[in-house]
Amino acid sequence: MCASPVSRVEQLPLTQLKGVGPALAARLATLGLHTVLDLLFHLPLRYQDRTRVTPIGALRPGLDVVIEGMIAGSAVVFGKRRSLLVKVQDGSGITALRFFHFSAAQRAALQNGTRIRCFGEVRWGRGGLELNHPEYQLLQLDAPLPMAEHLTPLYPATEGLQQARLRKLLEQVLERLQETHSLPDLLPPALCRQERFLPLLDALRVLHAPPPDVSLSQLDQGLHPAQLRLVFEELLANYLSLRRLRDRAQAQAAPALPAAGALQQRLLAQLPFGLTGAQQRVAREIAGDLAKPVPMLRLVQGDVGSGKTLVAVLAALQAIECGQQVALMAPTEILAEQHFLTLDQWLAPLGLRLAFLSGKIKGRRRHDVLQSLAGGDTDLIIGTHALFQQEVQFCRLALVIIDEQHRFGVHQRLSLRDKGGQSGLWPHQLIMTATPIPRTLTMSAYADLDCSIIDELPPGRTPVNTALISAQRRLDVVARIEAACASGRQAYWVCTLIDESEVLECQAAEATFAELQQALPALRIGLIHGRMKPAQKAAVMAAFKQHELQLLVATTVIEVGVDVPNASLMVIENPERLGLAQLHQLRGRVGRGPQESHCLLLYQSPLSETGRLRLGLMRESSDGFFIAEQDLKIRGPGEILGTRQTGLMSFRIADLTRDAHLQPTVKDWAERIRADHPQLVEPLIRRWLADAEQYGNV
Repeated sequence: MCASPVSRVEQLPLTQLKGVGPALAARLATLGLHTVLDLLFHLPLRYQDRTRVTPIGALRPGLDVVIEGMIAGSAVVFGKRRSLLVKVQDGSGITALRFFHFSAAQRAALQNGTRIRCFGEVRWGRGGLELNHPEYQLLQLDAPLPMAEHLTPLYPATEGLQQARLRKLLEQVLERLQETHSLPDLLPPALCRQERFLPLLDALRVLHAPPPDVSLSQLDQGLHPAQLRLVFEELLANYLSLRRLRDRAQAQAAPALPAAGALQQRLLAQLPFGLTGAQQRVAREIAGDLAKPVPMLRLVQGDVGSGKTLVAVLAALQAIECGQQVALMAPTEILAEQHFLTLDQWLAPLGLRLAFLSGKIKGRRRHDVLQSLAGGDTDLIIGTHALFQQEVQFCRLALVIIDEQHRFGVHQRLSLRDKGGQSGLWPHQLIMTATPIPRTLTMSAYADLDCSIIDELPPGRTPVNTALISAQRRLDVVARIEAACASGRQAYWVCTLIDESEVLECQAAEATFAELQQALPALRIGLIHGRMKPAQKAAVMAAFKQHELQLLVATTVIEVGVDVPNASLMVIENPERLGLAQLHQLRGRVGRGPQESHCLLLYQSPLSETGRLRLGLMRESSDGFFIAEQDLKIRGPGEILGTRQTGLMSFRIADLTRDAHLQPTVKDWAERIRADHPQLVEPLIRRWLADAEQYGNV
């Protein structure tokens, strides 16, 4: 039978353990370890087998081994560095122990005829196999020392915190829990039977003190049944947390925005193209959400060029027609500016009042924008992270649209949402991404959201041919650019750097710009990068759009939001330095017109195995969802979800890539627990997430 409350023992502060004073508690706190539960879930990085002695004659380089034998000689030797060399022999052979740091007392203790047991890694030395700085114990001939009874865990640690101390603390905790039977198993018995799960305490004991016959290979891969037991519970707690946040959101009030549709019809009538079937379906789903008096929480995914912006604008018009304000937030100034230019072109003829705000807008102009927004004279504001700053006040914010949501930190998105909650009504939220999120990630990271997918490209979008070209053929690529521009087409040349410094990336772009100006004097070439002033960037982009420039040299700032149908050739320099999702986004800047388009990946030789795999996938596929799945396998979820800076998805034990296969079962059991065992929901969430749940509000 499951105990429902989290036990008092697991909530105890570590200072309640024997031997934990203020200094040790402070060191443990630097690892995020404050309670007994934190310590229990502080799992080993790897294990060492100290349960058996290896004969010296069986030593091989790279092995971690225990050896036991007699000291047959020791001497201080001189080479590049002074060291103490100790010879040890058993009946099968002889090897050496080498110490670069040693004391006179240590040297005196390691005398001929002394029996010694050592643990360390076997390496090639100057005179054969040796162990450098092994751990060792001197043995009494008449009192044999027992071997370790289980594998020795190695934990994540910090300066001044020894492995032995961590092991002792965990032994103390496991012993105490075993005596008191006070660690409740929060999974329903039927679930444990169906999945053949170990009891929680047994699983923890296996992981902190594995028996000698345990599969090290399974442990290394995270596939041991003891690990799966904990992984499942953590994923379950995460899912339940997001579902509860959704329930809370549904209990809040939002302005009901019924769809009249007059503004939408006027917009569609003036556009030179119609909606695809997928756009119509997603627009209907959004319209239905907005008409309800509860906050919409919808994620719209769509591949590059699928028309997400137009769907978002239709949602904005529904809110504006109901007399409300809308905020559209984009992660970069260039993307925000492109949105503003496009939307101004679409919506100004409808008599709507748009505003733009970024961190670089200052003085009187900024004051006017803020005053207009607070006074209700602005219908739609488009901007960067500047929108969530404290001085930005809305009159009646009813809809928040967040583009490329994974680029924002959790606190930033939460802050913008909170700006609409001042009158007791919370704004609707529409979250968009052109980085398709694999289904398994959607299930675990966005269980509180409704998801829509625009899975159809507008007519006229052409597949982009992708080719891999070595940087040694750079001159051929330059000639290809010249020919494309001579035929009336336009091209991009994208500069990337492995260093994340914007300054260095801009310097690389400036150097390439100068080089191409010299190599292609007949072409009109422009340059754009993140350190240019907004007016400069806008002028360059406008010139490129109007075909006043034939070639645009850029950093990755053009990754999203740039739409120039006449551009049919893109060169991406050093593509091996970028992730698949980012490469796919960049490639999406071409192929927007009816002509055949090409993307040349100009790589540096030799390519690593991962680089070859990644670029090969780019050449083979233009399917954003397939590419996202592969990116997840190669790089993990942090980049896709934008959580490296937020901690939202920093699981203790689970790995969203490795454990993706568990997600459907986790989802099924979470819903069953919500229905049949609601008393378990709160303890599970508290055990695994503590205070992190607030982040899901975004």
